[in-house]
Amino acid sequence: MIFEIAPAKLNLSLAVTGKREDGFHELLSLVASIKLADRLEFKKAMKWSLLCDDATIPTDNTNLVLKAAEVYQAYRPDAVVGEFNLQKVIPSGAGLGGGSSDAVAALRLLDRANPSPLGEETLLKLAAKVGSDCPYFIKSTTAIMSGRGEILESVSLQVASTLKGRRVIIVKPPFGVATQDAYALLAKSKAYDSKSVAKQKLQDWMNQPASDPSLLGNTLESAVFNKYLALPVALAEVARATGINFRMTGSGSACFAFCPTNFDPQAVRVILERCWGAGVWIRETEIL
Repeated sequence: MIFEIAPAKLNLSLAVTGKREDGFHELLSLVASIKLADRLEFKKAMKWSLLCDDATIPTDNTNLVLKAAEVYQAYRPDAVVGEFNLQKVIPSGAGLGGGSSDAVAALRLLDRANPSPLGEETLLKLAAKVGSDCPYFIKSTTAIMSGRGEILESVSLQVASTLKGRRVIIVKPPFGVATQDAYALLAKSKAYDSKSVAKQKLQDWMNQPASDPSLLGNTLESAVFNKYLALPVALAEVARATGINFRMTGSGSACFAFCPTNFDPQAVRVILERCWGAGVWIRETEIL
């Protein structure tokens, strides 16, 4: 049995600048991995299968882990076949990229299990076939993501070192938001960002990266918040009581904030449990 750690990611900023001819959306995002992570194990077996310790996660071919296995085997028909065992920590429907990260962990495991590994460059191409977020997780380092998510540009050492180790708190209500639903809401409103303005704002931040990058915004936030009113109402209450301003990550429903000095997570929990009920999910973690 071999295993891989599959980290979650945060879209510290996310500008969606329009819909492409291929049906995907064009985006520009500052993305960073965090310590919050799933664990995926693999062992050889007679056929593909997936086990998961979270009963709410599908273990059929709709799961990206098995889709990644299919993509790998299509490229390499003699690939070792086996059983995956997924231990979930990253919540689903949160916009934290857990499914995509799990899929890339599967690609890595298969490349380790097979003689003559394909290598990172080939895995990057295979990851793009699995899902738009997947190429990022091949390296899982802080990057600028563009295109539909498959174009990645490394950030400067100054930006990476400024973000590394910064503590963040992530909160999620008892409900998730499907990625396709979030983008459908945005497409309906057509409230896209200007590509040139988004690029300039991001460049200005990278020149002085000490400030909070979440202030650059998330185009999907307004569209999602307009439908899921429990999100903005609760987060406004948190801001009034604690001064902490949460922003949505990715397509939601998870939201994050950088932890201030003398941060008291219990104060946030009390407010969110009052607004969202006992199913609130809260974690403190840090940027890798």
